[in-house]
Amino acid sequence: MSLVGTTVLVAGASGLVGTAAVERFLADGAEVLAVSRREPEVASERPFRHLPLDLRDRLACQDAAPLLAGVTHIVYAAVYEMPGLVRGWTDPHQMSVNEQMLRNLLDAIGPGTLRHLSLLQGTKAYGAHLHPIRIPARESAPRDPHDNFYWRHEDLVRERSQAEGWSFTIWRPQLIVGPNYGVVMNLPPVIGIYAALRQAEGLPFSYPGGASWVWEAVDTRLLADAMSWAADEPAAAGQTFNITNGEVFEFRDMWPALARTLGVEIGPDEPVSVATYLPERTSLWDRIVMERGLRPLAMNELLGESHHYADVCFAYGSDQAPPPTHLSTVKLRSAGFGGVCNTEASFCHWLGVLMERGILPSPHR
Repeated sequence: MSLVGTTVLVAGASGLVGTAAVERFLADGAEVLAVSRREPEVASERPFRHLPLDLRDRLACQDAAPLLAGVTHIVYAAVYEMPGLVRGWTDPHQMSVNEQMLRNLLDAIGPGTLRHLSLLQGTKAYGAHLHPIRIPARESAPRDPHDNFYWRHEDLVRERSQAEGWSFTIWRPQLIVGPNYGVVMNLPPVIGIYAALRQAEGLPFSYPGGASWVWEAVDTRLLADAMSWAADEPAAAGQTFNITNGEVFEFRDMWPALARTLGVEIGPDEPVSVATYLPERTSLWDRIVMERGLRPLAMNELLGESHHYADVCFAYGSDQAPPPTHLSTVKLRSAGFGGVCNTEASFCHWLGVLMERGILPSPHR
């Protein structure tokens, strides 16, 4: 798809979804304005503008307004998460901060050239963090009766789009997989660090989770492809879409493939809280970095809040599988987007990228 002549602002550009969106829209020929405190690490050789703007700062956003002139599309992938991750999902302060961040950006851009905004939600829209949900969850379900910054974002976007004459698409992805480190919810860096630490301690790469839990995921490239498709697609205007890779998977079943990719020996299951295990071994990680010639990044720079997310995803401490959270993607396919991705290959690919970039140790170097 060609988006030559457009200007796409990606908010949260150094994050998991944001980086993929920058890559995708650069490939589409768009001018890209990456808004994030850190500059995103992308493979594209096309230039883009980076604006290190803190969306929580209303005055800074107002001052940046002249730099945002001419924006035609927004990918809003910025998020504020409290330390510890899970407890923030029901915290009123976290909800208010996220609402204000989007409001600050829309106020700074104002009406005029904007044509479309892609907004991220997720399975928490169905209350998956609070109670069992219908299987499969469908976009036509009534709004789940709980407070959530998703609803504050959605209400704001609907109000502004109607008043200012632009369209929007809301995305509800499953577990998102990509190469980013230091973000709130991305498993490949966590899995790779866990493997390296176990190997350094002379221990096998044992699966650390609890009960078997069948998941769905979505590769960042697939989500970015969908956002590109929706940018000027009439069938996507004003719509909410679930999106997944198109298959289910289970982490324990995938563990041998991850071990082969990382070049480590697998062992019997051994329940371990990854959120506790990793931070207790920062000095060991520093030694691995030095001995293996990796990028000089401390463990806290790599983890973000993703080690807490790992305990959730691996069902650590659970004797019984948590309720399933499977999504229907019929609506998205019926609208015209049919992209799919092999989930095991996705995890292995991004582990390979992290090794190539010198962030994780590689068996080949």
